[in-house]
Amino acid sequence: MANDDGISARPQSGWQPELDELHLREKLAHEMGGADKVARQHAGGRLTIRERIDRLVDPGTFREIGAIAGRGTYDSKGRLTDFTPTNRLTGRAMLDGRPVVVSGDDFTVRGGSADATIPNKTTIAERMAAELRIPIIRFIEGSGGGGSVKTIETKGYTNLPGGLDGNSDRYKLLAANLGLIPVVALGLGSVAGLGAAQVSASHYSVMTKTTSAMFVAGPPVVARIGSKKSLDKQALGGWQIQCEAGAVDDAVDTEDQAFERARLFLSYLPSSVYSVAARQPCSDPTDRRDERLFTIVPRDKNQPYKMRTVCDAVFDQGSFMEIGRHFGRPVITGLARLDGLPVAVLASDPFHAMGAWTADACEKVIRFVDLAETFHTPVVYLCDCPGFMIGLEAEKRATIRYGVRAMAAINQTTVPWCTIITRNVYGVAGAAHVPAGRFSTRYAWLSSSWGSLPLEGGVEAAYRAEIDAAEDKPAKMAEISERLEALKSPFRSAEAFGIEEIIDPRETRPLLCDFARLAEPIRTPGPRAFSMRP
Repeated sequence: MANDDGISARPQSGWQPELDELHLREKLAHEMGGADKVARQHAGGRLTIRERIDRLVDPGTFREIGAIAGRGTYDSKGRLTDFTPTNRLTGRAMLDGRPVVVSGDDFTVRGGSADATIPNKTTIAERMAAELRIPIIRFIEGSGGGGSVKTIETKGYTNLPGGLDGNSDRYKLLAANLGLIPVVALGLGSVAGLGAAQVSASHYSVMTKTTSAMFVAGPPVVARIGSKKSLDKQALGGWQIQCEAGAVDDAVDTEDQAFERARLFLSYLPSSVYSVAARQPCSDPTDRRDERLFTIVPRDKNQPYKMRTVCDAVFDQGSFMEIGRHFGRPVITGLARLDGLPVAVLASDPFHAMGAWTADACEKVIRFVDLAETFHTPVVYLCDCPGFMIGLEAEKRATIRYGVRAMAAINQTTVPWCTIITRNVYGVAGAAHVPAGRFSTRYAWLSSSWGSLPLEGGVEAAYRAEIDAAEDKPAKMAEISERLEALKSPFRSAEAFGIEEIIDPRETRPLLCDFARLAEPIRTPGPRAFSMRP
């Protein structure tokens, strides 16, 4: 018997049994580690991975990949009786209207241990983000590595890290993605081993202050290998330890604040190196003159001033996002906007070593300048640098080696660069205030002072014979210093075209906005000759 289309009519059973099983597996997967484990997660002040994703991304946009990957339990007839999902969630979503990849640990299943995960779920997230050219946000809570010591028993042999039975692609992708797409990592609980590496292998990382800790190995392992004192998680790897060491960029009080910081960071960057960051509407007048700038630098060269106030005064109001505040403190780094256009901000902080570059400040400069270069972001440098840090401790830290690496990083940049000299530019570190050998926009405030060496100490060394021959040595030194101070006037340098322009500090914002507009059309998409490293 045929129907009107000439096709034989046959009873249709459909695929309802299979659809029912799919829905059952999805239901079990959404239960994660079970109600008791979810309750324990909440009791510890932490959200579950599914709650985290829902709080971060645009509502209803998360599309999970591998939702029913895990381990099933079956009866004698092969029918599913129970299901434990893998403890890694992966998928795509929209974040502020643009696509992203999200990937995170489910701590309710085996405490985030790799025993309960499938390494390919981590790898496919990284590969998907790279090949679709969209940012990735990692939620890290667990070890994320090759498993615990129980893995030896469950597998029957030990893993060779990076060996044939491992998933070495994830190590390659962790590094390669830093040169391709924005990578954000959120440490939201106990993070160890490869989990800690996944946090550090990012462009921007955040911890929660009371509910997270990060370490290469946790307190039990540290205690067993001979630590002389017992350390809890916070003492070993709390936010203060990691932020001050520079392993993590920021720390916040709540997970929701971490999500907000992730959204804010990504708002300054393109989706990949193959595009440029978007301009946002700006209601802050580009010709705004802030009167605070005229008096903010004190005449006493030994008195510090608040460079963050300068940042607030010159960038679009409310747009400055500081990154890495607790590490390399003589240098301030962050992202901001000028007339709606994103810029990378490098600034001196006279409250710490008077802005002198320490070894850790140089490390901070290197990483941040590489970020700007990777994503074609013009750099604004508010410079007050009296040189490299000096003294025994500075020598022990190999400050000069880190310093020349920082100089090399700056000199390798191709992005547009604008420097505002607010006060000091001295020595080799001072020479790194613009990239060498190419055009950079540069302005000096009325308070500027520069030279190969500060007069303090330099006068005594350079004029030793003349001072020693004087009857009144202090008077002779004062006379020489006064003479040299007059010659140090920035106007003398301007006469010889040693500085392009000396400006009223209140003109800084209009000039910076002009720089941003000039830089906008010459931002050049595409991979750079070298990739950023963690």
